Parts: sequence; C-alpha cells; structure tokens
Amino acid sequence: MAGALNSLDAAVERARLLLGKGRRLLGLVGKPGSGKSTLAKLAAERLGAKARLVPMDGYHLSNKVLRELGRAKRKGAVDTFDALGYTMLLKRIRNEPHSIIYHPVFHREIEESITAEGVVSPDVDLVISEGNYLLHPQDGWGGVRELLDESWYVEVDDEVRVKRLIQRRLGLGNTMEEAVAWTTGSDEVNAQIIGKTRQFADVIVTVGELPLEAR
Repeated sequence: MAGALNSLDAAVERARLLLGKGRRLLGLVGKPGSGKSTLAKLAAERLGAKARLVPMDGYHLSNKVLRELGRAKRKGAVDTFDALGYTMLLKRIRNEPHSIIYHPVFHREIEESITAEGVVSPDVDLVISEGNYLLHPQDGWGGVRELLDESWYVEVDDEVRVKRLIQRRLGLGNTMEEAVAWTTGSDEVNAQIIGKTRQFADVIVTVGELPLEAR
C-alpha cells in the first residue's frame, strides 16, 4: 500500500531522506493541474544545491514536429513526447553520477524546449523529475519507473484542478471558450490515462494549495 503525505513540509522532509546516499531519482506524477510542478520546484529549492529539478516537459516534441505528425491539437498527450530520449536521460543521470549532464528545458511562454539549458553536475545527490507519464507502462514510457528510487502521485480535487487549467490557458492567450475546450478535451483525455497509473506510486501526496505560478 502506498504511503501518504499531506503537507509541503512533510514532502520536503521525505525527499530529504534521499540525500547523502549517492545519486537518487525521485519522480512526481499527477494529472494536469495537480500541482506536481509546483511541489517539485519548491522541494528542490528547499533542499538546496544537492537537489536538482529535471522536468519531463523538456522532452515535448517541437511544435514543428507535432504539426508534421498531425498531433499539434493534442500537445501533452502520451505520444507527443520523446519518451525514449527522456528515459535515456534518466539512465545517464543514474549511471553517470560523476559526469556533467545537460538536458532540455521546456518554456511554457513559447511552448517550446531549449536544448541543453539545464545541467546536472556531479555534486547533485537528488534529481527530482516531474511529469505526466513517469509511471505509464506503455508507449515508450515503460522503462522510466524502474529508474526511480521513489515515485509520488500528486493529486488534488478535480474541480480545483480544472479551474487551474482554465486559468493557465487564459494566461497563454486563449479565449474562455478555447480554454474550456482544451481543458475538458485534450487535457481530460490525458488525465484519465495518468489517473490509471496512481496504483504504481510509492507515495500519494495531497498538499493542498500551492503557489499558482509554477503549476
């Protein structure tokens, strides 16, 4: 049975237990708008220089590639990422603790990733990675779970989560109609897939309200 955490402080202290044991990987999973990005960011900041945040979102396929594949209207879906590339990054992080490892970083304001913007240096003990599909067993994601020393599933009330997603789309310049359509369409399809992976998590996290900007 999975463990449970219900506060930011408890989550940080749980993550702190992974420090000082050599290179460790912690994965945070959750439906869109669950707050996993915020939690991962705040945990990494509180843990200091020995922890590094490496989000899965850096492996979004580019907008150009998504258009060519006919998947642009489903961006964020399970097949709109370079799952194998992300898996190989985690393997390098785990197996090459003495190497300097660069990774792409996704920028929501431009909806694209910048190559080699992030870096994991040899002095980093704990790499925190967050994303939708870390526990998904298919579609190229099956190798991720075995690379994680611990996995957390972050959840929040669906009504709160949907409101967050609509506000996010409005912040990107969508009309209310567009924001609602995306949230209840593409995002909700993805959320159903992600929800089925809850059973695989080591810990269920319900931390309540967190700062909005990093969600």
